[in-house]
Amino acid sequence: MNKVSISEVVDKLGVSKYTFKIYFLIGLALIFAGYNYMIVAYTMPQMSQEWALTKIQTGSLSSWSILGLLIGGLSAGVISDKIGRKKAFAIFVLVYSMLTFPVFYVQSFEAFAILRVLGGIGFGGCIPIAVTMMSESVPTKNRGYFSASIMAFYVLGWVVAGVVAIYIVPLLGWRVCYLVGGIPALYAFVLMSSLPESTHWLLGKGREKEAIEIIKRMEISSKGQASDWTSETLVAPPPPNKVGVSALFSKEFRKASITLWVIYFMGSVVIYGINGWLPTLLVGKGYGLVKGYSFAVLQNVFGMIGSFVTGYVADRIGRRTNVIFGWIFTAVAILLLGYATNQWQVVICGMLVGMAMNWGLSGTQPLLAEGYPTEFRNTGVSSAQAFGRVGGFIGPIAAGFVQQIGVGFTGIFIFFAIPAVIASFVAFYMIDETKGRSIESIGRAK
Repeated sequence: MNKVSISEVVDKLGVSKYTFKIYFLIGLALIFAGYNYMIVAYTMPQMSQEWALTKIQTGSLSSWSILGLLIGGLSAGVISDKIGRKKAFAIFVLVYSMLTFPVFYVQSFEAFAILRVLGGIGFGGCIPIAVTMMSESVPTKNRGYFSASIMAFYVLGWVVAGVVAIYIVPLLGWRVCYLVGGIPALYAFVLMSSLPESTHWLLGKGREKEAIEIIKRMEISSKGQASDWTSETLVAPPPPNKVGVSALFSKEFRKASITLWVIYFMGSVVIYGINGWLPTLLVGKGYGLVKGYSFAVLQNVFGMIGSFVTGYVADRIGRRTNVIFGWIFTAVAILLLGYATNQWQVVICGMLVGMAMNWGLSGTQPLLAEGYPTEFRNTGVSSAQAFGRVGGFIGPIAAGFVQQIGVGFTGIFIFFAIPAVIASFVAFYMIDETKGRSIESIGRAK
């Protein structure tokens, strides 16, 4: 058999049951992660009242886990590039689960903050590994869709959090919501037994026999039988001059790193700020707990749609054009919500905001994975996302400060539109198109 790259094999097989097995195994873990992250937005009013918090303290309830996201993101890349995608992914799922359910017992703002920082390490580790694994597991022509739409599962977790809160908070109180968040600890063991390792990572580590075994399973899933593979069949691209964190700002990757970090920072200010505050803002606007929470859940349902659609569009029109459109769309939708004056306007504009901001941020995911070679791909993805979490941490707190100075409902959404505009300008001037390039060529033929 002639020497071939993994991308050539995967491209020839196309999308198969094996592809969707990886997609849904990773996706379910992200649903759990999304629930555990977003449940705080639906318990903020009760915690704020119980602990007599200020507006800034209330806003920080959503921000503490983002500090953990920052730590988890920074560590996930180095860990998964070293020990493997699958093992690292399962470890981070276990971390966020085991550190969510103890919130049931906390009696103070300070104890809550500590647990959310530690639990956030798990969220922060899972997300970049999920994006990286999908980008390394699917055909080139479908990579944009799968690496972007995997984030729809994370947003589905936000929806689940809202639905659970609507029924549990009035009946059993806010604390029970965090007990539910401990359930995914069991799923970490399912991942260890069922999720395949990245063949690109295995080959990069010189473990060709293991990579071939996985490729055989792909072939059987796709066409019913495996080819007669021999040793040294797979060809790996030459390693880059530098690897690890130091490579991110080397001459070859400096532009990509700065661009992706800035876009993800601005996008995180928007998405974490709005999602962290929206249920509380709607309750404060007089819609009541159930109705206000229901509006926020509906927004996240449309957020899922945005995450699914953006990857499909990116594979058709290119990553750059898609991201520019996504953030312009986001800025317009946010302003429309800020000026909404009645219930139906709030509902419609809220749905548009949910779709738009997830379109923009999920549309950025393929660019993260396509910015770096396999040897430090997840380091690049996780570092960009970790820097973005700084924006996610600042967003809810800054929104609390802006409210405290009296800007009102409209003013807070004008505040959130500004970073979306900045993200679109950076995308316009700085992004290099990566549509159609094999995963092996990324970062090697600039």
